[in-house]
Amino acid sequence: MKSINIKWAYLLALSLIWGTSFILIKKSLLGLTAFQLGSLRTIVTGLFLLIAGYKSLKTIGKSQWKWVALSGFLGSFFPAFFFAIAETEIDSAVASILNSLVPLNTILLGFAVFKIASTKRQVLGVIIGFIGTAILILKGAELNPDQNYLFAGYVIASTIMYAANVNIIKRYLQEVKPLAIAAGNYAVIIIPAFLVLLFSNFFKAETFENPNFGSAIVYVVILSFFGTALAKVLFNKLVQISTPVFASSVTYLMPIVALIWGVLDGEGFSFLQGLATIIILIGVFLSHRRKQ
Repeated sequence: MKSINIKWAYLLALSLIWGTSFILIKKSLLGLTAFQLGSLRTIVTGLFLLIAGYKSLKTIGKSQWKWVALSGFLGSFFPAFFFAIAETEIDSAVASILNSLVPLNTILLGFAVFKIASTKRQVLGVIIGFIGTAILILKGAELNPDQNYLFAGYVIASTIMYAANVNIIKRYLQEVKPLAIAAGNYAVIIIPAFLVLLFSNFFKAETFENPNFGSAIVYVVILSFFGTALAKVLFNKLVQISTPVFASSVTYLMPIVALIWGVLDGEGFSFLQGLATIIILIGVFLSHRRKQ
């Protein structure tokens, strides 16, 4: 019973943290470009994690580093840029809703590539959750006809990367400490992120002259510490103490938090979207309800 409660505590904490991340990305983009935001987020997060977890890097075996590096690029580097690019055209809540594809992709990749079994109940729960997500997406498109939904492809690509990442952690990094995985991820990707920042015109005068630059930096720091550094460690731990499907189901709860922030920020919301969030919650419950 205690281990079940701990898993749900991690899940709810991550839902609140990551659900808030989408509005932080939106606010950061008022003073930064997508590439500046993605690279800064990676660099600041890397500094936090390397300060906290530098000593833990020695616990990573030589044979495990290739998986840590791959996990870093798939689970952190590319999504940091892709979500920022996506939110230049679509609402923060819509981006979070699209992110709910992660559990479905986790099951498909886990079964097809990583040979990780899923139960019929998990599959049913994910399908129901996916139906709720589809309703949210369709209604969001109806409420925001002026948005370019081609940019949603960046979010969908990220969900595939996230799904691959959770399966990599579960299959190849199960014995590595969560902080070591997170610190190792950023030890690998922090230099490529700095190179992107150099070529993003960040150090030119017009960047600093933007009236929203100061507040954007504050949002990036908050996003980096809570939404990435702390959340990475919590998520890696959740994957290890549960299953890839359970861990990835955080993306079902995140849209609820993101939608609340979106409404507060003036984004559209309807009764049907509220109904869809209830369907999503039912999907999460069915995916993880234990047999008697």
